Amino acid sequence: MGILQILIVIAIVVLLVKPLGTYVYHVYSNDPNKTDKWFGWLERFIYRLIGLKNRPGMTWKRYAVSFLLTNIVLVALGYLILRLQKYLPFNPNGIENMEQTLSFNTIISFMTNTNLQHYSGETGLTYFSQMAVIMMMMFTSAATGFSVAIAFIRGITGKGATIGNFFEDFVKSHTRIFIPAAVVVTLVLVALQVPQTLDPVLTVKTLEGASQNIAIGPVASLESIKHLGTNGGGFFGANSAHPFENPTPLTNVIEILSMWLLPASLPYVYGRFAKNTKQGWVVFGAMMTLFVGFLSLIYFSELRGNPAMNVLGIDASQGSMEGKEVRFGIPQSSLFSAVTTAATTGTVNNMHDTLTPLGGLGTLAEMMLNVVFGGKGVGLVNMLMYAILGVFLCGLMVGRTPEFLGRKIEPREMKLIAIAILAHPFIILAPTAIAFLTDLGQGSITNPGSHGISQVLYEYTSSAANNGSGFEGLADNTPFWNLTTGLVMLLGRYISMIAMLAVAGSLVRKQWVPETIGTFRTDNGLFYGILIGTVLIIGALTFLPAIVLGPIAEHLKLG
Repeated sequence: MGILQILIVIAIVVLLVKPLGTYVYHVYSNDPNKTDKWFGWLERFIYRLIGLKNRPGMTWKRYAVSFLLTNIVLVALGYLILRLQKYLPFNPNGIENMEQTLSFNTIISFMTNTNLQHYSGETGLTYFSQMAVIMMMMFTSAATGFSVAIAFIRGITGKGATIGNFFEDFVKSHTRIFIPAAVVVTLVLVALQVPQTLDPVLTVKTLEGASQNIAIGPVASLESIKHLGTNGGGFFGANSAHPFENPTPLTNVIEILSMWLLPASLPYVYGRFAKNTKQGWVVFGAMMTLFVGFLSLIYFSELRGNPAMNVLGIDASQGSMEGKEVRFGIPQSSLFSAVTTAATTGTVNNMHDTLTPLGGLGTLAEMMLNVVFGGKGVGLVNMLMYAILGVFLCGLMVGRTPEFLGRKIEPREMKLIAIAILAHPFIILAPTAIAFLTDLGQGSITNPGSHGISQVLYEYTSSAANNGSGFEGLADNTPFWNLTTGLVMLLGRYISMIAMLAVAGSLVRKQWVPETIGTFRTDNGLFYGILIGTVLIIGALTFLPAIVLGPIAEHLKLG
């Protein structure tokens, strides 16, 4: 039954990829289509409001500057609200202003679509901050990432001189995708008993006669965009393990589909832009193959139970249920963990710190590779980066100038791709080493030995991949962790984005080269295998030593 539950959800995703991908393609193709009748009037009003009468195409540099400046303005506004939330409206519970290093970490976290939380939502933020900062940035950070991904697709597939207009893409991301979808999902969640209110905490009498405060608030609206935008930050500290955020197995499936469907549809969108849907299905197939492999590792590791418990002879017939909700069990907990780290969402319905060593390895590996569907465009952009690298390596082996989608791949593109590939492991492994070399870092590690290594490695991997989940045994709300993870989140978000926009800008200006009998095809089974092999080889070369010291060593020791 557990495997059947998982297969049904995967089947739903596969069936919806084409229709959803077709809709997303029409949103960003800039060709007249039916969606213009539904949303065009609202967008024209917004364009007039912000003074965007003309929307000419941008070079990659102008596109990058536009999205960076937009993000900077939103960061400044959000930081100010967090520092002054005590004096702002909708604070019925009397919550104080957020400390400065925690405010820095929080605002960077949500602007970079990471949503790493070093605070507990129901006690650290007012209702106004939850809505005006957290929810606002859940929309805008997702829209930014989606826009950049579409611009990259245009650059590598188009024959024009520009990659689109950022502000037009940014507005369309809100009006045609995230806001309508969030409204629908919010209403569904409210119908399924997820709270949506501005009332203060409830004070109730327990069976013993004591008083208990129960936090509530605008939960359903935050939950919808939290998953649709692959954000992950929970209204409550327990995130989607909390019964108010995720009360039933049905809401669990809805949240899984919400965070998975848009990233899964992007390879098909890429195929439509390339005028060859086989291109998209090859990329989708590679992503799904990697996903099923890591999901299997997590599921069967949790199903076998904790190695330490097994050695003691304790009954493990129900699997490793530590840190998991009984209403979800092993199947839906494992699937949720696999999807949230594959889609770089970061929301959790079970505590990853209590996963078995190999189960934790599965979640770590998905974030380290950062190509298994990914968040709003991250996975596709990174996978296409590996695709270009694979074509380049194959071209070198046969002594032919590599070509990708009719354009020659030359040293400039490969230097930029190398920067993006090397930056990711560097901003994970270097801070991890620093944390172990300083008293400020070591003082927060609550578990000695290999599991402590996994805790620190997971924290920086989650930050660099803009995921946001954590091994919550780490005492991370300190200036050291707030500042270091904040910097890692910034670098993890913007280095790869700018590098890949530069690649798109370089390719879009190149003359198209007609296909010949010697052209290396990228829409067949051979390239599917090369793509998976390239991802796994580079991932193993960069991260295997650290994984051996952490989860693998812990598994061998416990086993």
